Amino acid sequence: MRLFLTEPVDRTERPYARRWWALLVLCLSLLIIVMANTALTVAAPDMTRDLGLSSADLQWVIDGYTVPYAALMLLFGAIGDKYSRRGALLLGLTVFGGGAVFGYLADSAATVIAARAVMGTGAALIMPATLSLLAATFPRAERAKAITLWTATAGLAIAAGPVVAGALLKNHGWPSTFLINVPIAAVALVASLFLVPPSKAGHSDRVDHVGGLLSVIWTGSLVYMIIEGPHFGWGVKAVTAAVVAGAGLLAFVAWELRHPRPVLDVRRFAHRGFAGSNLAVALFFLAVFGAFYYLTQHLQFVLGYDALETGLRMLPLAGAVFVGSALTGWLTPRVGMKWTVTAGMVGGTTALALLTRIDATSSYGDFLAPLIILGLAIGLALSPCTDAIMGAFPESQLGVGGAVNDTSIELGGSLGIAILGSLLATSYSGRLSDATAGSRLPAGTLATAQDSVGAGYAVAQGISDKARQAAAQAARATDPQQAAQLKAQARELASGARQMADAVGSSFSSAVAHTSLIGAVVLGIGTVVVALLLPGRPKGAGEESREQEERELVGSAAN
Repeated sequence: MRLFLTEPVDRTERPYARRWWALLVLCLSLLIIVMANTALTVAAPDMTRDLGLSSADLQWVIDGYTVPYAALMLLFGAIGDKYSRRGALLLGLTVFGGGAVFGYLADSAATVIAARAVMGTGAALIMPATLSLLAATFPRAERAKAITLWTATAGLAIAAGPVVAGALLKNHGWPSTFLINVPIAAVALVASLFLVPPSKAGHSDRVDHVGGLLSVIWTGSLVYMIIEGPHFGWGVKAVTAAVVAGAGLLAFVAWELRHPRPVLDVRRFAHRGFAGSNLAVALFFLAVFGAFYYLTQHLQFVLGYDALETGLRMLPLAGAVFVGSALTGWLTPRVGMKWTVTAGMVGGTTALALLTRIDATSSYGDFLAPLIILGLAIGLALSPCTDAIMGAFPESQLGVGGAVNDTSIELGGSLGIAILGSLLATSYSGRLSDATAGSRLPAGTLATAQDSVGAGYAVAQGISDKARQAAAQAARATDPQQAAQLKAQARELASGARQMADAVGSSFSSAVAHTSLIGAVVLGIGTVVVALLLPGRPKGAGEESREQEERELVGSAAN
């Protein structure tokens, strides 16, 4: 076998011998693009302090990655199918690594946002390429197992991002969280040349560029609206984005229905299994990303863990994802994907429902069970859905299939952070206002504290600093009456600082419980809808599937 792979995988008579090594490279590529988001959650406080980011700046630092990522995937998936799926992966890793270097060198909000946008563009090339290359490389009998490992990697990345970022932040600044992506991307790029076989569609039809452009317009506008509206108000920008998204979607559907070779045949959404799988993926990531958004804040700000400690305490979720993935690999062939996916979504709803018990006295132990249940739920539900989505596309459109799956993930994640994040902010602000009613806190100071839990604790710290200053002045005062007044002022300020910190913590904890309740209701309703949409297991399907697997595995073993 040649060291440098040039023979397309579809031209080989037998399954590719080094396919499991190829999967390792694809999973490594997936790992960094998911970690790029989750690592930022623990690096954000340091970045905010060093760059003086406003809440709006920080929001766009996070979502500057999401908009191009979600908007470009479908078009890039189709281009990868047409020309080269491995080529798309290699180009994506190069762009992603370049954006990471740019982020490491960034010294302002604008340059960090630009770097994140470049990384998001690279991720839009990488993500669909990983799934399409996986599906093209593995025989159908092994594909579900490979997708299960791919999904488990995504779950690992969700928890690993904060751990890696936290370890780096111990001795290095936030730019190091960008730079860590560069060597990983370089290793994946080189390994792809030697381990991942080339692959592309077996036809020479032109890419539906108009349909692809329309998909970029409506998806990008929709994600922009999801970010802008809930966080910054429904002003001209958000409303304009909503109108463009609606008009773009209608134009996209109309064009695709009439085009002889559409970039995405929208008629697929009329099939219950396909529609249900995409809805399940979107709803699940709405819950997961939304919960992750506020759980990391609670662990850092309310419970006082540093970045590394926060990341380590998210690891039970990653371990549970692997256990859930192993369970779904055993259960799905026996009971069918409908029951496995439904069980996973019920588990996710249960995890959010348990978080409604969080209050000001809660410790990490109160988060452990929800994290484990949520991880098990991810492992149970997501890989069967991904397998079903990829199975709905012919071999010539595997890149498009991967893009559809990944767009559902990104739309769900964006909705989760935007909707649940907005609900969290509103609930926290209202509860803090009630908790500080009757205090002599200036209106401007209260407004600052209501901006975020981090800002609230910063206000409390500022009051505490004033108390220490007053106490120091009292110690230096030569006039006994003045010293007594300063001591009284110091005691009053210290008491106010404690009350403010307690009010911030209790208000945020209550907001987490309230937001989790809304998330549980949304996911619970979605679970019922998905259960009704997903078709049951056809009679005798298990026996036919086992026979097919045996035939393909015999061919694999012969290799």
